[in-house]
Amino acid sequence: MDVSQYLEIFIDETSEHLQNLSDCIMELEKDPENMDTINEIFRAAHSLKGMAGTMGFKRMQRLTHDMENVFQEVRSEKVKVTSSMIDLLFKCLDAIEGYLDNVKASSDEGTEDNELIIKELNDFIAAEDTRVSLKLLNHLELKKSLVSYHEHNKAESGEKILARLLAGETCALVTDAGSPAISDPGEDLVRLCAEHGVTVCAIPGPCALVTALSISGLPTGRFTFEGFLSVNKKSRQEHLTGLKDETRTMIFYEAPHKLLATLQDLSAAFGAERRISLCRELTKLHEEVRRTTLGEAAAYYAENPPRGEFVLVVAGAEEPAEEGCTFEGALALVRARMDEGLSTKDAVKQVAKLTGFAKNQLYDAILKG
Repeated sequence: MDVSQYLEIFIDETSEHLQNLSDCIMELEKDPENMDTINEIFRAAHSLKGMAGTMGFKRMQRLTHDMENVFQEVRSEKVKVTSSMIDLLFKCLDAIEGYLDNVKASSDEGTEDNELIIKELNDFIAAEDTRVSLKLLNHLELKKSLVSYHEHNKAESGEKILARLLAGETCALVTDAGSPAISDPGEDLVRLCAEHGVTVCAIPGPCALVTALSISGLPTGRFTFEGFLSVNKKSRQEHLTGLKDETRTMIFYEAPHKLLATLQDLSAAFGAERRISLCRELTKLHEEVRRTTLGEAAAYYAENPPRGEFVLVVAGAEEPAEEGCTFEGALALVRARMDEGLSTKDAVKQVAKLTGFAKNQLYDAILKG
């Protein structure tokens, strides 16, 4: 189809749409929630996309198509208009004007793909709760499209996210709390990406298990992370029975409605005198650390209903007494426990109980080196 006869019409109408877009964007900068202005920008982008497609200007069509998609998100209130979005829209205007200048000069849009602008338009966020993440984005004045990704839709949503990533888009994975993919459905998305050769980059941030361990007062040198225990009582008890002789510090995540049952099962499996640090609402307004024993913790929360998310840091089992342990062997055990994070006093106390050597003998020998 020969469309050259429509070139002048295309140039005139594109110029009008660009002027309209410029006016609307400046108006939007003053009133970011003006739905009439938002709809007008959407319609202008849609018209430009259609006109560019008809004329065979694929680069311009792609750019205006992505602009249209962004404003569909704004219209549906999934994305808020921010100062960064306004800046991006002016970049889009400049790019479209560049295409138009090329058309005027040579009847062709040129070869500039504007990939950086396209990428900025197409970056999106996979969020556990889009409502919570939207509050953060609005506070930071960031414009990004949000998609839902959580435990109950991870199979379907994960495949859709993967398809977009394979098509060249960029996604940030966000969780409501803690680190994505740690006891979190993001684990499945990372695995999916790895299986298809999609690069995944981690941005270091808060991690509840490390945060809790660091303030628990329990040995930090060696630990094991057990995540969330099963909601099934039998499976949970079998899991804990398997950990009964674990000598490393153990870390669990727990929800408030399951906390009491978990503490009771921990006490039954490990003994009521085993030490525990219960870390609640870490890094939040009502952060609390309760250092006690399993028996005392179960009794406390039987009388005081728990609130908030918990990280449970549980002391490991004492190593079995070693028959015929030499004094030098006992000193080696003290040093090993000190390397794991115990104080000299606590390390000596443990080893004295384990080997039968006097605490003051071990303590003096350690101090002398």
